[in-house]
Amino acid sequence: MLPFELWKKVTIAFVVAAGLIYAAPNLLPSQLWPGQPVNLGLDLQGGSHLLLQTDMDAVVEERLTSTTEALRQQFRDERIRFRDLIVEDGIASFGLRNETDIAARDAILQPFSGDYDIIHDGLTTRFSFSEEGILALRTSTVEQAIEIIRRRLDPDGTKEPIIQRQGADRILVQLPGVDDPERIKALLGQTARLTFQLVDTRTTAGEARESGRVPPGAALLPSANPDEDRYYVVEKRVMVSGDMLENAVPGFDQNNQPAVNFTLDATGARLFGQVTGENIGRAFAIVLDDKVVSAPTIRAQIFANGQISGAFSVQETQDLALVLRAGALPAPLIVLEERSVGPGLGADSIAAGKIAAAVGLGLVIIFMIATYGLFGLFANIALLVNVVLILASLSFLQATLTLPGIAGIVLTMGMAVDANVLIFERIREEIARKRALRSAIEAGYNRAIATIVDANLTTLFAALFLYIFGSGPIKGFAVTLSLGIVTSMFTAIMVTRLLVVLWVNRAKPKSIVL
Repeated sequence: MLPFELWKKVTIAFVVAAGLIYAAPNLLPSQLWPGQPVNLGLDLQGGSHLLLQTDMDAVVEERLTSTTEALRQQFRDERIRFRDLIVEDGIASFGLRNETDIAARDAILQPFSGDYDIIHDGLTTRFSFSEEGILALRTSTVEQAIEIIRRRLDPDGTKEPIIQRQGADRILVQLPGVDDPERIKALLGQTARLTFQLVDTRTTAGEARESGRVPPGAALLPSANPDEDRYYVVEKRVMVSGDMLENAVPGFDQNNQPAVNFTLDATGARLFGQVTGENIGRAFAIVLDDKVVSAPTIRAQIFANGQISGAFSVQETQDLALVLRAGALPAPLIVLEERSVGPGLGADSIAAGKIAAAVGLGLVIIFMIATYGLFGLFANIALLVNVVLILASLSFLQATLTLPGIAGIVLTMGMAVDANVLIFERIREEIARKRALRSAIEAGYNRAIATIVDANLTTLFAALFLYIFGSGPIKGFAVTLSLGIVTSMFTAIMVTRLLVVLWVNRAKPKSIVL
């Protein structure tokens, strides 16, 4: 009687039952099943394809402007008299009024020498980003943009969009199953840079527009309401920024109009409380992407909680809350290419994949039965279990199945019986040496396991490296191949052996033809 431990039987029963349960939603749609159907990729269910480019000119201009504002504040703190601190065409410049301030100027600019090329011409100074500074800025900008895009498009981490860098400053975005690409473009087209800035009291917006002159350190910004032709003069100095935002949720204001309620982190709450406490009676502008959403008057000291209200619809407050939670994009995104993949192409791909899988499975089944008879039938049963386990694993992990992924499944079905072939050939050799059937089966399995593990581990390592270093279609192929290798080893070593042991212990054959 061939031994087979009870714990192995229980493990096989549990794994196969779990596999059937999690694979069932793909074949029998029902609310009774705990799992979800497999996520289909862009090439299988259609969707949107966007190629975006980060606007590095805007990033450079914004970073230089931020640097000049920091210098303006430092010069004032150090009582350094200066003039014409401006940014134009990617170059910042200013002049000193007294030669005695040159040493202090050089000391203040010393920390900027790594990222900027600084040129002094007497009392005049010009500086712009160096090549190393531009490269570092571009790399950090694209990486941050990819992370923000992922948070906006997949806030729950379940949709698995394809978001990857292409070239120096381009980002590829593929969204399977998206039926509203315009809303996606709107989400990505909004930088969502939120700032809180005090309204400048040195002049009015009307006077600034008529004269064309804005006080130093201030800016003339339009209202965010498209129906309102209104402008505000606000201080350039940012008192509280959106990166201090801890949470943002859609809601309603006191007039029952759609609004966004926000909460600041500890640092933001401290700064917000300090600014509002010191400026009671002044207007405090809420600025979103260089447009003033509202400029309420500070009536009392406010700390962590606030509200953004304006001419919003319910959908706009939901989208605004989403992008604020995800964070501000470090640069505006330009849509270079937009393509929609229809579900018809995906249906054709799925149909072709089904045909390939059916043909491959059928040929493997015929070959195994013709070559190994009853043992080949056992291998085929294990092969079907293997396919169910792959499908269940994809459903359980909610991995995205692509056309290359289907190719990985078809390849796995061909490779899944390799272990059985090694075992059956080893059993043949033992029977040819006149060993008893039970002894030959034990020896065949025991001696072939090391070879099976070695062969499959090398393939598994290759698949894992494809997943780690690959992208797009390569990852889809690597996922199904890796899962297929793991499940095929389980079915070949455990399931097939269980079937063979049950048959031998029940039928008690004296010999078998392999």
